[in-house]
Amino acid sequence: MNQLNQLKQFTIIVADTSDIESIYQYKPDDATTNPSLILQAVKVASNKNLIDNAVEYAKKKGGSYKQKIENASDKILIDIGIKILQCIPGYISSEVDARLSFNKEKCILKAQKLINMYEEQGISRDRVLIKLASTWECIKAAEELRKENILCNLTLLFSFAQARACAESNVFLISPFVGRIYDWYISKNLITSSSFEQDPGVLSVRKIFNFYKRHSYNTIIMGASFRHIDQVLYLAGCDRLTISVNLLRELQLNTEIIERKLIPPTIFAKPPSPLSESEFRWEHNQDSMAVQKLSEGIQLFSKDQLALEKILSKEI
Repeated sequence: MNQLNQLKQFTIIVADTSDIESIYQYKPDDATTNPSLILQAVKVASNKNLIDNAVEYAKKKGGSYKQKIENASDKILIDIGIKILQCIPGYISSEVDARLSFNKEKCILKAQKLINMYEEQGISRDRVLIKLASTWECIKAAEELRKENILCNLTLLFSFAQARACAESNVFLISPFVGRIYDWYISKNLITSSSFEQDPGVLSVRKIFNFYKRHSYNTIIMGASFRHIDQVLYLAGCDRLTISVNLLRELQLNTEIIERKLIPPTIFAKPPSPLSESEFRWEHNQDSMAVQKLSEGIQLFSKDQLALEKILSKEI
């Protein structure tokens, strides 16, 4: 049995791609997208119809030039999501514009709009996860959205404070970014690449996993942003892992035996009192890596969103 199939015995596998052929090949349960992946998909010549359909949709909806660009962008996100949902049994994660990451109310409105667009195409909200950055505002938006059965995936998660606040707000799922944590420590010469078992990104997910399970939080943990196959294997047993195509390929080609690394504890404890907003901000601010990588991630996704909008602006 190859390592991908072995891993599926312990963990729900999620494809971190918008490439339909890869999804068919590796047969994940779920799939995730982000602005970078959406931009890549739009640039593929065979996907020109995505732009054409989005522009037609935006023109029919009318409104200002800015509204047309926004509607076209949302339409592409939904159309890619629907294509992927036809290939998987589980969830698609679709990301809210990162420029809204510090506005709770606008995140809620955008999430509601995206869910309505999915439902207009016959897709139940039960199959969609709305991706939001793990800011305080987005965490609280996800808490409100869950009351409407709109489930969220809190992404760009780097600090334990972010993970704790998500659990305390009953967020459906979090995506701790293993690889980007690793990148930061490598860039600061604080670690070498020799031991992935002691990788700070891997250790971060393990800490979150043990905390969640010990205190019986329901929030799902989905490790994300992997740089090396060993980072994936050292998290075997995590609730979910979202894995890029190149690492899925490695797992499928490798037949070495793997073992479950994350096992829920058998001793449980009462959860601590929830973090207040000021406590969250203070705790998160103590982690220089997390502060830098969250900001950097929001900026990167915003840049890719703007690049998509520039492509659309030439057509509208």
